[in-house]
Amino acid sequence: MVSLIVGLGNPGEKYDRTRHNIGFMVIDHLAKQWQVSLVPERKFKGSWAEKTWQSGNRVYLLKPSTFMNLSGESAIALLKWYKLTPASVLVIYDDMDIPLGRIRIKPSGSAGGHNGMKSVIAHLGTSNFPRLRVGIGAPKHPQEAKDPERVVGHVLGNFSATEAKRLPELLGLTEEAIATIFTEGLDKAMSVYNSRGI
Repeated sequence: MVSLIVGLGNPGEKYDRTRHNIGFMVIDHLAKQWQVSLVPERKFKGSWAEKTWQSGNRVYLLKPSTFMNLSGESAIALLKWYKLTPASVLVIYDDMDIPLGRIRIKPSGSAGGHNGMKSVIAHLGTSNFPRLRVGIGAPKHPQEAKDPERVVGHVLGNFSATEAKRLPELLGLTEEAIATIFTEGLDKAMSVYNSRGI
């Protein structure tokens, strides 16, 4: 059972609506839909909220206030405070290899080159926890995808006006997938949403 949802991103206005912050956007969306308020908490090195379901199960939302490369410090702080297991953590983050409008859910796996995930895996001491990758798409021109500087610029750049119009639907799809994880389990969510897009 997922008890903690961590959205990865960078703090500060500079990064607010960048592709790399889609994890933060999902957490903000969930907090709004679930009618809970994210509150800064120093001991968790991030902003968090708590939601209690009708079943009595509690779910915590977390946006690390560390920078992306140190996201694991925040995740492990809340994990230890509430005595949760790594398997109960769902991490949400951006993936350039997935087209915008698609998501991928996995029960475990490597960091795949994502620095935020590298930090979470290092601090949790395992890669055996579920993750939900949100597609942000690759640079439009193949040559740009081969240039490390342009890749960084793409990831840390803002969504285009056309892409931004698709975000509400993408966030809604992600919310549906997370609700399915809670109600029907991870396997069901994977079978339905790994093949569905907006």
